[in-house]
Amino acid sequence: MVICWIMLGIYILLMTVIGILGARKTSSMSDFVVGGRKAGPWVSAFAYGTAYFSAVVFIGYAGRSGWGYGLWAALIGVGNAIFGGYLAWKVLAKRTRRATQRLEIKSMPQLFEKRYGSRAMKIFAAIVIFFFMTPYSASVYTGLSYLGEIVLEVDYHLIMVIIAVVAAIYLVLGGYIAALSADFVQGIIMIVGVIAMIIVIIFSPEVGGFSEGFAKMGELMQTEGIADFTAPGTSVLGLISLIFLTSFATWGLPQMVHKYYAIKDDAAIRRGTIISTVFCLIISGGAYFLGSFSRLFDGILTEKGVIVDGVMTNTDQIIPTILAERLPVLLLGIVLILVLSASVSTLSSLTLTSCSTVTMDLVAGALRPNIKPKSNLLLTRILCLVFIVISFLIASFKGPILTLMSFSWGSVAGSFLAPYLLGLFWKRMNRAGAWAGMIGGLGTELILAVGSGFDTANSNLFGMIAILVSFILCIVVSFVVKCNNGEDSEAFFAKDEKDEVPVNDIQ
Repeated sequence: MVICWIMLGIYILLMTVIGILGARKTSSMSDFVVGGRKAGPWVSAFAYGTAYFSAVVFIGYAGRSGWGYGLWAALIGVGNAIFGGYLAWKVLAKRTRRATQRLEIKSMPQLFEKRYGSRAMKIFAAIVIFFFMTPYSASVYTGLSYLGEIVLEVDYHLIMVIIAVVAAIYLVLGGYIAALSADFVQGIIMIVGVIAMIIVIIFSPEVGGFSEGFAKMGELMQTEGIADFTAPGTSVLGLISLIFLTSFATWGLPQMVHKYYAIKDDAAIRRGTIISTVFCLIISGGAYFLGSFSRLFDGILTEKGVIVDGVMTNTDQIIPTILAERLPVLLLGIVLILVLSASVSTLSSLTLTSCSTVTMDLVAGALRPNIKPKSNLLLTRILCLVFIVISFLIASFKGPILTLMSFSWGSVAGSFLAPYLLGLFWKRMNRAGAWAGMIGGLGTELILAVGSGFDTANSNLFGMIAILVSFILCIVVSFVVKCNNGEDSEAFFAKDEKDEVPVNDIQ
């Protein structure tokens, strides 16, 4: 127990130092939001990966998916790496970096404004981001609370305070420059922790090694009807929708797209693509791989009250309970810092994206266009702190708004993915089509959510439907309705000189 607290103290001290050093390099809004656009491949790839995977993946999705789908759950991690990592960088990174740097774009609402010549679209996008990212940021706290209560034996509110304080320290002080350094350190911690977890859990008595573990799970999946998806709550469509939403929806999430803005050059993108893919495979693949063996630990789960009378009571407690029982204290401390790192990095990414959007696109872009740059930077810092406090309060009270988290990915991706992706590659895509896709995708997600009584079990399917509807509307309306997107729209497709500047590996 003491070892865990010592490791936690070292982690907090390290993040504080990173925040102070980042503050010394942050003097402008560009520094605070996009780090001066000087990020190299390693920090860019790690920033992308740590924003992608929060504690929810390790504690919630891995346990829930592993319990429901067995070994099939590992496909989710592979899908995240191939589609959410490699393909996302391959398709989006270069065009996004070039267009946003050419037009000095720092946020997704600004991207829509420049591409489609609509200030109203910028304001609408900013509102969507802030409204739906708030409940998602609140959910980040939940994943760590279960593990923290078991390992540190303290109330989960204290664990949430630690997450909020650490994120506030380095983000408010140093902005994106500090976040890049912090994400790199936290990414290394996550990699070490996941590899260590895999080794210990796979060779635990319940699993018995790779060969024996696969044999046990294969037999169990056949018996329980998981292998052929006949078990209650399992379906091929359910698994596909989960892979689809967690892999492709990220293409349209502002906090993920934001990582492309700050990349130094095309050489960094090429190397960052590989680094990001490997990182995603280790983290997401490792998390879901571990979760896929969770049914072999039913004895421990029953003993600890997670399973009562043969019924699973709380899937979020599966992984924390298994880890607490099977990992030695030192490794448990590393895993605690791993999950804390995942929580803090995701929270800081969501906070920076949401708050900079409000100050740049709503305040400076609409309400107070004459605001001084230094005042806007100060306002962004203050708003980041306020955002973290609000998300903490929402998570603490566990009110109905937290239920919106299950639908936030589908809402934001349903609204943004099609206008963003088609806008990068298709010149004929126009403002009318973008508006139709945005409103139609968001409306579809909300109608399905409300109509189902906010049935979180189908949230992934609703998100997939919303994205598909948005794409159809964007394409159909762009063909039918003719409109001019403005001068800046052409700049998205301008030819750049080849960017082959060598990249410093340290960045």
